[in-house]
Order: sequence, then C-alpha cells, then structure tokens
Amino acid sequence: MGLVEMKGILQKAEQGQYGVGAFSVANMEMVLGAIQAAEELRSPLIIQIAEVRLSYSPLHLIGPMMVEAAREATVPVAVHFDHGLTREKIKQALDIGFTSVMFDGSHFPLKENIKRTKQIVELVKPFGATVEAEIGQVGGSEDGTVDTEVSLTDIEEAKQFAMETQVDALAIAIGNAHGIYKGKPCLQLDHLEAIHEQVDLPLVLHGGSGIDPHDFKKCIQHGIRKINVATATFNQVIHQVNKETPYRDYFSHHRDVIMATTENVKHHIKIFGSDYKV
Repeated sequence: MGLVEMKGILQKAEQGQYGVGAFSVANMEMVLGAIQAAEELRSPLIIQIAEVRLSYSPLHLIGPMMVEAAREATVPVAVHFDHGLTREKIKQALDIGFTSVMFDGSHFPLKENIKRTKQIVELVKPFGATVEAEIGQVGGSEDGTVDTEVSLTDIEEAKQFAMETQVDALAIAIGNAHGIYKGKPCLQLDHLEAIHEQVDLPLVLHGGSGIDPHDFKKCIQHGIRKINVATATFNQVIHQVNKETPYRDYFSHHRDVIMATTENVKHHIKIFGSDYKV
C-alpha cells in the first residue's frame, strides 16, 4: 500500500459507497497524526495542502515530507495539491511526487475554466496523477481572506465540464463554504442528487468543517466521495493542545499536536465510513 493515486481511492469509495477524508496539513506533526489515525482505523487517506497556504508551509519543504510519509504508510495514502492556482506550483507538486492535483478555475467563466482545466489535464498525463477540478463557486476562500458568495453548480454545465475536460473528480457547490460557517450550513441535497445523476465522476465536497454528521452521510449517499477538512482540524488541534495540554517543552508539544490531529482525523473517518475499508 503506501503512496497511491487518489483516483484509485475514490473508485473504491464509489464501489463501497463511502466517503474519504482529505485532510489539510501544515507541518510534520499533522502529517504524522493523520497517517496514524488512518493506520489505526485501517482507512484510506488523502493528505493535502492548498497553494494559498504555501507561505506558511513552503512546498519544497512540506511536499517531500508528505510524499515520504505516505510511502511508509501501511494504508493507501494519496498526496494531493489542493486549490492549485498556477501551472508553476502544480508542476512543482507533480515533480515532488504528489499523486493528485486540483486546478481551481471556478472563478473563470465556464468556457475559460474548461480551457484552462484541459491544459492542466495535459500537463498531468505524463505523471499518471489524478486531476480534480471545480465548477460553481464554493463560499468563502481557502485561506479565509475572501468572503465569496456561493454560486450553485449548474447541472448541465457540470455535465459539459466533465465530458470536455476528462477530469477524474469534480468539486461542486451545493451550499457548502470554506472556513467557519456563519450559520447552520444549508446544503442543497436535491441539487447534489441531480448532479450525481448526470455526472459520472466521484464528486468532491469542499468546506467540510462544521457540517453535521447526518448531512455528511446524506452527501455520501448522493455521490460525494472526497470530503475536504481543513479548518476543523487546524482549529481543533489548537484548541485541544492549548486547553488540555499546556505547553511544557517542545517535545511534549510535538507529541500533543500529533495526538490531537490523530483524534480529529479518526473522528471524521468514522463519520465518512472509510474505517476498516483497507
């Protein structure tokens, strides 16, 4: 097992009708904690980092660590470059050994999004990696700096996009949002079901932090196979470490961050239903 393509993980999730968590990481402790959680629960795993986070965790440093940790894992682990905005950084992630990349052209008009996504698909082909793209506009922004309004994914446009780009996974907007929800998330499950009926691809739910477990399960029933979790992990790790294990020394802190990450990832794995699927 160890390092694998994301496409294979999602195909098995489709066959087994469960979801797989894609957990954003920012440092070595979070990488170790996420993989430990997956190994304890015998679950497939996706670890990822978004381009907007690279000022905190430079790709040339955290990327090789993510890839090597995945290679040594005893469960299938895909290493994903999330919300790629530039060809340069997507290519760098592929060169490092990432097995999956996302190009986010959702802010472009449909025709331009298709054009640019197809260019990334061609870039990725020699690497044999998985390609995820997005259509519609998920609320908020990956780094929390922009309060983007949700623009629901158009069903016919999603069908056209999938057919023309030949991507492996498609992130859609159904009322979900990045970061912390200002109120109770209002997911359009009927809209998700309609997209699932028309688009024969694993669907991706961004903005997984703060969604009710019942709604997660409903989304999975209607074709969501990859679920992004970032804010929940970052915030929960900080909260748990600061509240329950006050700083004593660096190495105790190091251990506590790993443990907090492990518990948070295990919590989500159980909700998504990927535990004991390896």
